[in-house]
Amino acid sequence: MAARHRTRWATGGAALALALAAALTGCSGDDSPADTASRAESAVGSLASGASEAVESATEAERRLDDIQDGIDVKGDVKVGPPTVGSDGRARAEVTVDNTADAARSFAVQVDFTDAGNKLIDTVIVTVSNVQTGHSATATARGTHDVSGEIQAEVARAVRY
Repeated sequence: MAARHRTRWATGGAALALALAAALTGCSGDDSPADTASRAESAVGSLASGASEAVESATEAERRLDDIQDGIDVKGDVKVGPPTVGSDGRARAEVTVDNTADAARSFAVQVDFTDAGNKLIDTVIVTVSNVQTGHSATATARGTHDVSGEIQAEVARAVRY
């Protein structure tokens, strides 16, 4: 079974506050207000860029799934297990697909990882290939961004082809 995934990071208000706090924490009495403002502006710009990338990533995932020829929406035939954070700091979740078709098929599944506030933090497309009719198969959705805290995983979309 082959697995592919593509992810991007989305940011929320809490992340903005943390980045600003981090940018300002290193201030000493020798820093000018302009230096402090410059670091804060840089942190905000970086976070805004991350949010923009998340929208682009979600759009790209939709486009990739839409491009699958003869694909059928089968979100109901796919389950995602509880997410964990690996030793590398990346989100992981086991995806199980059930092939209810009359022939062997492959699946492309978009898994969204969200934080406790339900803000998107990672999006993954995982492919499960050549699942025999009447059988189930699993793959692991793996994020590419460091995450922490409580996370959730859900099947955003699934296509059988």
